[in-house]
Amino acid sequence: MSDHDSPANPEPAAVERPVNKSPWLQASRLAFIGLYVVTVFAALSWAISNVRQIDPQNRAVVFRMGALDRVQNAGLLVAWPQPFEQVVLLPSADRVIERHVETLLRSSTALAADKVASFATPMSDALAGSGFLLTGDAGVVQLDVTVYYKVIDPRAFVLQGAHVLPALDRLVTRSAVALTAARDLDTILVARPELVGADSQSAERRERLRGDLVQGINLRLNELTATGAGVGIEVARVDVQSSLPTAAVNAFNAVLTASQQADQAVANARTDAEKLNQTANQQADRTVQVAHAQGSERLAKAQTDTATVTGLAQSIQNRSDPGLMQRIYRERVPKILGQAGSVTTVNPKDDSRLIIQGADK
Repeated sequence: MSDHDSPANPEPAAVERPVNKSPWLQASRLAFIGLYVVTVFAALSWAISNVRQIDPQNRAVVFRMGALDRVQNAGLLVAWPQPFEQVVLLPSADRVIERHVETLLRSSTALAADKVASFATPMSDALAGSGFLLTGDAGVVQLDVTVYYKVIDPRAFVLQGAHVLPALDRLVTRSAVALTAARDLDTILVARPELVGADSQSAERRERLRGDLVQGINLRLNELTATGAGVGIEVARVDVQSSLPTAAVNAFNAVLTASQQADQAVANARTDAEKLNQTANQQADRTVQVAHAQGSERLAKAQTDTATVTGLAQSIQNRSDPGLMQRIYRERVPKILGQAGSVTTVNPKDDSRLIIQGADK
């Protein structure tokens, strides 16, 4: 084969070399991808941030651009994210919320002053009267009030916000002050047990204390609503625990103890007097019975002793038994003569005397 017939030498093929990427470029790309994913998730979370499930014990108030838009009860709530729509969770219409009113209680400063107060170092008037209410009969009482309320106006409740509970505390305090000032001490609590059964109206007014307090609080809440400053709540019921100051309790206990001791002493005296009276009556009855028995016995004996004389007198008067005197004489004279040492008989018709020696005993 000639050189012309031999195949031509093939040209070498082109070889692709990998592009040398910089580590900074790779890191930037990964960071961008991560930031993109985070942004997408953040956007989705923001978009569905106001999509939530409302529990049965709550309800949601939706404000659109600051204005009240709607009230959503229990169920799924779909709302635009903030700042377009704002969702505020409130208790449901039938849910009762508890509030313990501490403004009516004695302050901690006054309680600390009670431990060191004495006649030599009395406390100030402000501390001495802290936590106590004045009654209509110039008594002093302390009320521990727990209020149970419901939210009836969500818009007013949300608008008032943090002012609702302080306003409720002030209204409860005002109503409690007015209520105690219109009542005496015994219509608030049992201060004098000896009057419980004597005055039935006081017991009835004690039973109406909670209802009157609820009525007074709701009346003032309605007054606020009428003036456009309502707080959107209504009181369902209240629990009231009334008590007296410690010094007054000690004084009442001392008086009650003294009264009980006096009643016990009077009862013991009456018991002793009744026993003495019964003993005297028994002795008098016994004396009368003994006197009657002795009188009957003496009468019977007298009648027995005089029966012979009486019969002799009747015989002589009626002449029914002429020989009775002779028989009696014969029966009695020997006994009489037998007891005599000597007997001297004198015949009244004869001047001579006949002396007969009596028989020896």
